Amino acid sequence: MAFRDARTAQQLAELCASLQGGGLPVDPAALIDLIGLLETVKSAACAVQAEASVAYDAARRSAESARGVPARRQGRGVAAEIALARKESPHRGQVLLGFAKVACAEMPHLVARLKDGTLNEWRAMLVLRETACLSAEQRSFVDEEMCADPTALAGLGTRRLVAKVKRLAYELDPKAVVDRARNAAKDRHVTCRPAPDTMTYLTALLPVGQGVSVHAALKRDANTLVAAGDPRSRGQIMADLLVSRVTGVPMSTGEAPPAVPVGINLTMSATTLLGGHAPGLVEDEVVPAEIARLLAAHSLSGDLDTWIRQLYADHRGRLVAMTSKQRTFPAGLSDFLALRGQGICATPYCGAPVRHSDHVVPVEDGGATSAANGQGLCEDCNHVKQAPGWRQRPTDDGIETITPTGHRYLSHAPPPVGWREPRYVRVAPGRYQLTA
Repeated sequence: MAFRDARTAQQLAELCASLQGGGLPVDPAALIDLIGLLETVKSAACAVQAEASVAYDAARRSAESARGVPARRQGRGVAAEIALARKESPHRGQVLLGFAKVACAEMPHLVARLKDGTLNEWRAMLVLRETACLSAEQRSFVDEEMCADPTALAGLGTRRLVAKVKRLAYELDPKAVVDRARNAAKDRHVTCRPAPDTMTYLTALLPVGQGVSVHAALKRDANTLVAAGDPRSRGQIMADLLVSRVTGVPMSTGEAPPAVPVGINLTMSATTLLGGHAPGLVEDEVVPAEIARLLAAHSLSGDLDTWIRQLYADHRGRLVAMTSKQRTFPAGLSDFLALRGQGICATPYCGAPVRHSDHVVPVEDGGATSAANGQGLCEDCNHVKQAPGWRQRPTDDGIETITPTGHRYLSHAPPPVGWREPRYVRVAPGRYQLTA
């Protein structure tokens, strides 16, 4: 697969310049036309991105094969490069590359519908997801049946589209669909992600029987407490029951949630500690200073083990470095690297939690085990940087990542929560005051 011509990049640059600098039409109908055409442009761009991703993967594998790289290691790191280029996380890069390979190789009509704007990237990926259990021949049949005629998708909502693909998949290979549902239980897991207003989404992916059973048990006991006069809402009681039963802490009786063991890593100035307003940090979630202080006080009043850790920032807002001559990062330094990045992987656009403490410059290349040469990475990013052609180096502005194609991406640790860059503020004619 080859690119259309060498002018593609220039044409896209001119299109971007036109979109950035042009005005909007006055006529309302023309505005709707513009919105629709822009959606078509987005879908067509996704199709070309998919083709370009497949072409780059093939080129990389061909070059590595010529150099004698074993087949099992060819293409390592390609998904991460695509993720950086698209400003996505490494996991998302893997998903996008997988989508591109299957779509371009087995579902040409689906790619055509992307190009003409009949499907967007999300709906196209749903079609692939629902046909993942089918063979290549069966998937091609679904592609022909669903996407060969653009008018067949007109007015078809996402739910109807997914339902239609599911029905076709079951008709083609009912055993594969049943086996897929049976194997889905292996994917059960629990995740935690931040929600607005210092809340958290705790999500459990469970087999339907277990999920319904857990929900029914919580609802039944919550109804009993509501009937007994508990002032909390049914939803609040169910949430408190869940926390109490999972953690083993006593069930609360008032409107406040149960007190639980919580590790609070606070980076704050002395004035904030004594009542200032700069925010605090709980894991990777920024919270107002008062909320952080209340969490600590609630933990103490709940008769729980509480540990207080202090970190110090210099005048530039950077956390104070810690050094060690050991190759394995000591526990304290590992914690420091994770806290410096606020618990988030240091790779640009990657929002995964820190799992590994990594040397920016490898030890075998003379890299020191120090805070200056250390970073917190997720597991995938730590493995990707070991692929041939990947390099990293610390700079004054952060850590520079150089991919096999020579593209450079800069990442740097965020400033401590609540930090304000010192600057001079005019307080009177000819008079300036340094503030932080």
